[in-house]
Amino acid sequence: MNEPESLQQAGQILDGNLFLIGFMGAGKSTVAQALSALYGMEVIEMDGEIERRAGRSISDIFSTLGEEAFRQMETELITTLEPGKRLVVSCGGGTAMREVNVQAMRRSGSIVWLTATPETILARVADSGSRPLLEGHKDLAYIQTMLRQRQPKYEAAADIAVATDGKDAAQICGDILAALKARRQGREQEG
Repeated sequence: MNEPESLQQAGQILDGNLFLIGFMGAGKSTVAQALSALYGMEVIEMDGEIERRAGRSISDIFSTLGEEAFRQMETELITTLEPGKRLVVSCGGGTAMREVNVQAMRRSGSIVWLTATPETILARVADSGSRPLLEGHKDLAYIQTMLRQRQPKYEAAADIAVATDGKDAAQICGDILAALKARRQGREQEG
């Protein structure tokens, strides 16, 4: 596992907001909670915050207002986050599909793309009833199709990518910190 030498070093690496993007079931919520526990970062669960602000569930927003209204709520939330607050933001699976969201995340911090295989994702979301885009489509072929459609946007948005398959949350956090540290050192060498 790649872990920083100290909590102080982790604090230097995690000096801005950290946005976790990726497909549903990639581990964004779990990793956000682990980063909070390990490094004292405040967590914002985008879906939960949108539900709180709207006073209704994500499924209800999708069914009554539509996906576009939900996407606009995501944009409104992400553009209000202050840079440098040391937030870890667990983004919805579609957040990085809008360029305006990606630009707002870049101004506010670093973007981490958590990846997982379609098989891992299916296993993780199989019993979930809170995934409106997967309702009636919890099968490998549908997940593979959606991943292929979204992958170019995730890849273009990400500062770093970290695979989550077969790892626990602490390992993933260590991988994130190691990748961010390597990215920072690379930029310092260029500059």
